[in-house]
Amino acid sequence: MINLKALQSLARKFKVLYVEDDMAVQTALTGYLKNFFTYVTTAKDGLEGLQLYKNGQFDIVITDLSMPKMDGIEMLKKIREINPNQAILITTAHSGSDYMSQAIKIGVDGYIIKPFDYEQLNYELYKVSEKLEVMQENEAYKKSLQRMVEQKTAELSAMMQFQHDNYEKTLLAMVKLIEERDTYTAGHSQRVAKYSKMIAQKMGLSQEECEKVYQAGILHDIGKIVTPDVVLLKPKKLNDLEYKLIQEHPQVGYRLLANIPMYEELADIVRDHHERCDGSGYPRGIAANEIDTLAKVMMIADCFDAMTTNRIYKGRKTPKEALDEIERLSGVQYDRDAVKATLEALKDVVVDKNINQLPHTDIEKERFAYFYKDNLTDLYNQSYLDVMLLQNSYEKKYTQLHLLRLKNFSRYNKESGWKEGDTVLVKIAKSLQNCFDLSMVFRIFGDDFALLDNGECNMKKIEQKINAILDNTIIESDILNLTLDTQKSISVDDLEKL
Repeated sequence: MINLKALQSLARKFKVLYVEDDMAVQTALTGYLKNFFTYVTTAKDGLEGLQLYKNGQFDIVITDLSMPKMDGIEMLKKIREINPNQAILITTAHSGSDYMSQAIKIGVDGYIIKPFDYEQLNYELYKVSEKLEVMQENEAYKKSLQRMVEQKTAELSAMMQFQHDNYEKTLLAMVKLIEERDTYTAGHSQRVAKYSKMIAQKMGLSQEECEKVYQAGILHDIGKIVTPDVVLLKPKKLNDLEYKLIQEHPQVGYRLLANIPMYEELADIVRDHHERCDGSGYPRGIAANEIDTLAKVMMIADCFDAMTTNRIYKGRKTPKEALDEIERLSGVQYDRDAVKATLEALKDVVVDKNINQLPHTDIEKERFAYFYKDNLTDLYNQSYLDVMLLQNSYEKKYTQLHLLRLKNFSRYNKESGWKEGDTVLVKIAKSLQNCFDLSMVFRIFGDDFALLDNGECNMKKIEQKINAILDNTIIESDILNLTLDTQKSISVDDLEKL
């Protein structure tokens, strides 16, 4: 259920164009939309809607499809010609019609079935508003960070004139720019630099080349300084747009370094470190003979470190497993000579098992909460439970999972109102948070809760507290206790089937 105050806060700055030929429907929905959006402009057909669109600026277009003079499909096609990225919602009473099929081909952000289900309507409004919010933040953040890069580049260029004899100190100053944003990336860069130098030495490259690939390894992710925090620090799988933003960092790093005389010889290595010998890499998609020689070394070091350190949704491989995969891709993604040297240089390397993407500092935890906290209860959400269950499958930190399931909650919401339902959920969440310190609590499936612990939880005491909260309501609860140490793996999808 969408939090209406959150929707209002999110949507109020966006301008809406609403096109509908049924005046009764238009009047009713316009009144509802004005509860959330400050600016709502209406039109009675596609022709009037298109003219209003040309004369104004609208963040969201909401339109019926079947209308006189100009139908919604024709209007949307013309709007797409003006702005291919326009956010669009459609309303229709016929979800299986040809109109609907054409709308899907045009590309819409959501659809609302008539007569309106206001819960579905709220969901679609929240989803499209949230998308616009993220896009605007990304654009503003990118511009801000670009100015920062230009400023830092200017500062570094000036510094080179005075400190040309102190290469090491300047190098560390640039690395610090990365560390201030993402401590994990900084540690990764230093490991990649070390592995790259070890491989280069095993290949018999000159001392100058070994030092050069080490320096490039330290700086290989410097281009991420222009990547928005919402993308760089996102601990979940990236969507297509976010992945494209990440893919910009080698080219950005290249442009930055190529403009600084004392770093320009590292620029090609940094630009090419995500290329692959078969042409499947980025940013240019070039093949083996076009890739910088030292970049062929560093791309393997980069992948080796990524494979041997814990990520949010993927456990680490052992060094042997990582080397086996690199060997399997020899001559395909990786240069054969570089692979041969890697197998020798890194066969005895020891990787710190404690390296992972989980937050450590207070600032990192706040950034992390952006993705994995439930807005209503301030507990972790079910996405994070999925992460922790996956991590626990190889770390074995928790031995027990307790599911607190509420019965008759939907009926309670219907009879007492969603505000009362939210009050109950918040009380339960606070009660669970006060029960223990070491375990983790999650809100899942809307009205259920999950607890991960290692024997700390007194479930009888917890059950008593929950029953006290639910006293004098129609809501009932039960607790399902699961043992994790005997199971290979379990996911949120598995829990939903219990």
